[in-house]
Amino acid sequence: MSSKPAPRGRAARLARLIPAGRARAARTPFVLLVVLLLGGGLLGLLVLNSALSEGSFELDDIQRRTKSLTDEEQALQRDIDAYSAPDALQRRARELGMVPGGDPAFLDPDGSVKGVPSAAPRSAALTGPRAPEALTAAPSTAPGTFPATTPSGTPGSTPASPAATTPAPGGALRSAPTTPTPGR
Repeated sequence: MSSKPAPRGRAARLARLIPAGRARAARTPFVLLVVLLLGGGLLGLLVLNSALSEGSFELDDIQRRTKSLTDEEQALQRDIDAYSAPDALQRRARELGMVPGGDPAFLDPDGSVKGVPSAAPRSAALTGPRAPEALTAAPSTAPGTFPATTPSGTPGSTPASPAATTPAPGGALRSAPTTPTPGR
């Protein structure tokens, strides 16, 4: 005598298709599958979290390096601005022996001249070549003088020949035409 009534009709047919003793055995693979999925998900989250942490450390390093390079760029730009300031350019030009020019004249496209050109002031004009004993001493930075140069364009120990410079009208010196150096 069983406490349950026997199923009838459709329920009886379904009861014959699904045996009652296998219900517990079917739950074990499902529970194992759920446990494996949860464990795999946790491991995946751990790996993802580690990768994100590593990426954030790299990002901090890159941002720190970018900041230092930006600071260096700004320092170099300040140096460029200091060297290209008008007073610095004028001082360096005088150190190189350059003098301010006179009034310029301009040519129109039709060939006519506008303005009256004038030479540099006589006091600022370059003097002739230096004496050989002055070339062995340190170069002078006084305005109106210039160091003699070798054919390579660097100060040398030989004086410039008188044929290399000819006086131009107004007392300024003008270089004689030279043949170009190969490769320049």
